[in-house]
Amino acid sequence: MSATIIDGKKVSKNIRETLKTETAEFVQKTGVTPGLAVVLVGNDPASAVYVRNKHRACEEIGFYSEVHELPEDTREEDLLALLDRLNADPKIHGILVQLPLPKQIDADKVIRKIKPEKDVDAFHPENVGRIMLGNYHFLPCTPAGVMALLDAYGIDPAGKDCVVIGRSNIVGKPQAFLLLERNATVTICHSRTADLASHTKRADIIVVAIGKPRFLKADMVKPGAVVIDVGINRLPDGKLCGDADFEPITELASAITPVPGGVGPMTITMLMKNTLTAARESVKAD
Repeated sequence: MSATIIDGKKVSKNIRETLKTETAEFVQKTGVTPGLAVVLVGNDPASAVYVRNKHRACEEIGFYSEVHELPEDTREEDLLALLDRLNADPKIHGILVQLPLPKQIDADKVIRKIKPEKDVDAFHPENVGRIMLGNYHFLPCTPAGVMALLDAYGIDPAGKDCVVIGRSNIVGKPQAFLLLERNATVTICHSRTADLASHTKRADIIVVAIGKPRFLKADMVKPGAVVIDVGINRLPDGKLCGDADFEPITELASAITPVPGGVGPMTITMLMKNTLTAARESVKAD
């Protein structure tokens, strides 16, 4: 068996084309251009690349976009004051503060400062609660991207045994809730899980998101399973790899996401989708 390679670039491109059309129709109908503000504090190179890519995606789809670049030594109160201004700005429908933040700033306080209706990362406690209840406007971008990939390839989680490796608030926990909402039976595994392989070997779908290069080995995967690799790790030689040992796993899985080119391209696309949703909700609220 050779696994189907799930092409995140292709799926992402198709969704962006749809978003571009929907945005043009929305602007024509309402006179409102969806607006996204991205805030970058400090000079983390990876964060700077993400921010540039987000700005480019906004231009491609037809959004209004602002990028606020603040120095590494920015005071917490100054960042919170900027968020107050963006919360009150009618041109801005989505606000995203790029994480991680410098140590003098409390990320939790920053997340709570963003109005829930402008929180297009879906990190605010209100939005997290809505996801748990299944009554949400936005979904965290990476887990939403995973679900869109499964849908694009006709992989239905209903009735399947799903294992999520990783319990972060950004990926693992919301991913588990989204699979549960789609009628999967979900096990969350993490660093304290005893005999991890006993869980993964019975899984029909594995989502691995722990940030350890090639952690998931082929002998931990049952034949025919679907493997979704959320990890992105840089090896000493500069090459990128995921959390799954890609080559050997392709020999027995039914489908797998590559790194790069799998889940990665979906994350910013889902952010764009959330921003359009936020703009639509703002028009309803007026």
